[in-house]
Amino acid sequence: MKLLYLSSFLILLLMPGRVAADAMDNVANLIKQGNSKEIGKLFAPIVEMSVMAEEQSYPQNQATSVLSDFFTKHKPQTIKLLHKVNSSASIQFGVYILTTADKQEYRIAFTLKDVGGTMRIIELGIEDEKVK
Repeated sequence: MKLLYLSSFLILLLMPGRVAADAMDNVANLIKQGNSKEIGKLFAPIVEMSVMAEEQSYPQNQATSVLSDFFTKHKPQTIKLLHKVNSSASIQFGVYILTTADKQEYRIAFTLKDVGGTMRIIELGIEDEKVK
């Protein structure tokens, strides 16, 4: 009986991290697809964005438009995880390398935060990948 309780406890303990990791993986897959519309649905009401050294806070719809413009100019092809921090269930951070159809590489970093029970993108940064 103790074994049943212990295994149930371990499953419950691990679930929050698993859900958050899935949210990060979901964002990474949407970036790979270049799906700014679906990413926009995951934006917080105000998003801190830095795209190619232009840093600004945008409302959700304008942030979606900025991301759409980037994807139009730089069609995503592959994405590779560099670093992921998901030690907290309420805030997550990931850094990825995006390779575009024209073989350019960009470093994409984003932060997810629990806003009202849903993981939302509160920060998104895109810059040239300088490290090869």
